[in-house]
Amino acid sequence: MPYADIEAHGVIGNLRTAALVCSNGTIDFFCFPQFDSPSVFAALLDDAKGGHFSITPEPDGVRTRQMYLPETNVLVTRFMSEAGMAEVVDYMPICTDGPKSALVRCVKGIRGSMTLRVACEPRFDYARAASRAHLRDGGVVEFAPEGEGAPLRLRATVPMTATQSGATATVTLAPGEEAGFVFECTRERPSEGDLDTFLESTFSETMAYWRSWSGRSRYRGRWRETVQRSALALKVLTSADHGAVLGAATFGLPEWVGGGRNWDYRYCWIRDAAFTVYALMRLGYTDEATAFIGWVEKRAREQGEGDRLQILYALDGGSDASEEELDHLAGYRGSRPVRIGNAAAEQLQLDIYGELADAIYLADKYGVPASIDTWHGVARALDWVCENWNQPDEGIWEVRGGRQAFLSGRLMCWVALSRGLRMARQLARPAPLQRWHETQDAIAQSIYTDFWNPEKRAFVQHPGTDALDAAALLMPLVKFISPVDPRWLSTLDAIGRELVSDALVLRYQTKEGANSDGLEGREGAFTPCSFWYVECLARAGRLEEAQLTFEKMLGYANHLGLYAEELGPRGEHLGNFPQAFTHLALISAAYALDRALSDKGRPSTGQDLRG
Repeated sequence: MPYADIEAHGVIGNLRTAALVCSNGTIDFFCFPQFDSPSVFAALLDDAKGGHFSITPEPDGVRTRQMYLPETNVLVTRFMSEAGMAEVVDYMPICTDGPKSALVRCVKGIRGSMTLRVACEPRFDYARAASRAHLRDGGVVEFAPEGEGAPLRLRATVPMTATQSGATATVTLAPGEEAGFVFECTRERPSEGDLDTFLESTFSETMAYWRSWSGRSRYRGRWRETVQRSALALKVLTSADHGAVLGAATFGLPEWVGGGRNWDYRYCWIRDAAFTVYALMRLGYTDEATAFIGWVEKRAREQGEGDRLQILYALDGGSDASEEELDHLAGYRGSRPVRIGNAAAEQLQLDIYGELADAIYLADKYGVPASIDTWHGVARALDWVCENWNQPDEGIWEVRGGRQAFLSGRLMCWVALSRGLRMARQLARPAPLQRWHETQDAIAQSIYTDFWNPEKRAFVQHPGTDALDAAALLMPLVKFISPVDPRWLSTLDAIGRELVSDALVLRYQTKEGANSDGLEGREGAFTPCSFWYVECLARAGRLEEAQLTFEKMLGYANHLGLYAEELGPRGEHLGNFPQAFTHLALISAAYALDRALSDKGRPSTGQDLRG
C-alpha cells in the first residue's frame, strides 16, 4: 500500500494548527489555518485525492532520518545517498508578534550533490472542492477552489511551475546551497517583502521561542529528554487563542487498520482536564495551566441549572460537534468511514464531573484560585452529581453499545464530591456540605459493594459482569483506595493477567457479550492505560516491574518520541496522532516512578499534587 505508517511522522505547529511530516519528506496531513479547519493536505487518508506537499530525492532508494532540533518543535528530515546528502527543515513560524499562518520548508545541500522533486498539491474542504493553481508575477503560485478567490499561496526562492491544481519544482543542491518554500494563508498575516529575509528571521525567532519555552521546565528526573518531548508535543497541541488542548492533531486514523473505529480528535475533552493541569503544573508551565483552567472554568460557568456538561467541546468552547462521514475518501489503508465531528459529544459520561472538579481543585490549590463565579458553577455541577450519580452512562471510553452503570462514572463522581468538599472547607465557599458528604459516602459504598466481584477478586467494569476495565487503574491514582489495599492489589493482578501483554494494556476486551462496546472490529492497546499501569505498579511498591514496563513503553514510541492513541500487536501505532492523553499519562508516570525510585529505602515525603 502507498500509505506511510502512522508512526513514520513528526508533527510541527504554530499553536493554531499542526501538520504531520512523514519521514519520506511528505506533508500528508494538514488542516489550515486552524486545528479544526478543513484539511488541505490529507493524503494520509486518501493517497489519490487527499492532497500533499512532498519533497522527494532522486533517485529512489535514498535513506532518510528525522530529528527535532534540540528543545524545539522544528523538524529536520535528512536524505542520504552515496552521491550526496540534503536536509529539509520544517517549521511553522512563531514570532515575537505571535504565530503566523505559514508552513515553512527549507532545503539545504550538505554533501555532494542531490536533486529533489517538489510537489505542492493542496485540496480544499477535505478534498471535496476542486482546486486550481495559477502562477502570478514574482513566481508566486496561488491556489483556489473552483470559482473562488485564492486563499492559499506558495512562495519559493526557486522557480516554480504551476500545474492544473498544484505547483512543482526540481532543485539540485550542492553543499551550502538552499531552497525555501512558504505555504501560507493569504487572508491571515501573509509574509511580506524579501523571502530570504522572512525565512531567516522566522527561523531564528521560532527557534528562540521553543528553546525559551523548553527552558522553563522544572523536571530534572531520570527521563528528562523523554518528558520534555512529551511536553513539547502537548504544547504543539495547545490553542494559543483559547487555551484548550486538542485530543490529537488528526481525524480519521483507525484504531485498527481496515476497521471502522475512526474518529475526529480535533476537540478538547473534559476527560483530559485534570491530567492536563497535573502535568503542566508538575513541569512548571503555570501560564499554560492558567490558560487551560480558564477554558475549563468557562465550561463550568456555562452549565445552567439542571443542565449537564458535554464530554468534549470545540477549541473555542462551542458545543456543536455534529458527526459526518466523508464517503469520498478511501480512508487510511482502506479504513472507512472517515469521520469529521464527533457524536460522542451527545453522550452522558459521568466521569467528566470528577475530571472537571479535580482540575479546578488542583489549580486552586497550586496557584490559580477559583473565582466565586467559578465556584458557583462547580457547586451547580456537584448538585447535579448528587441527583444523577447512579444513572447508567456511556462510560469513560465513549462506548456505543448502550448505557451501563460503569465503574468509571461512579469513581469520578466520588472524585467530584471529594474535591468539592476540600475546596469548600479551605475557604468560605458556600456549599451543602452534608448532602455532598452523604452522597460521596453512598458512592463509595456502592463501589465497594456493587463493583467488587468476589469470584474474580477484582473491581469489575459494571455490576453483573466479570469483565475488567483499565479505567479501574484510576482508583489509587485519584486517592479513592490505597495503592497497597489487598482488594486493589488483587484487582491490579487481575488486570495484569487479562488486559496486559508485555507493556501493552487494553482498555477492555473487545468481544461480543456483556462488555460489548457496540462497535464492530477490534482495537489496539490504549497507550495511556499502559502509563497508568506503570504508575499503579510504582505506587504499589513493585518498582522493578514498574521500571521495566515503563522502559518497554518508551521502546514503543516512534523515532521522535511520539505516540499515537493505540498500539497494535506488532507495535504499530494506531488511531489519531500524536495523542495528548498519552503524553499526559507518560509525564505523570515518569514523575511517580522517579519519585518512588528516589524515595526507595527512605521515608515517604508524601508529596503528591492530589494529596
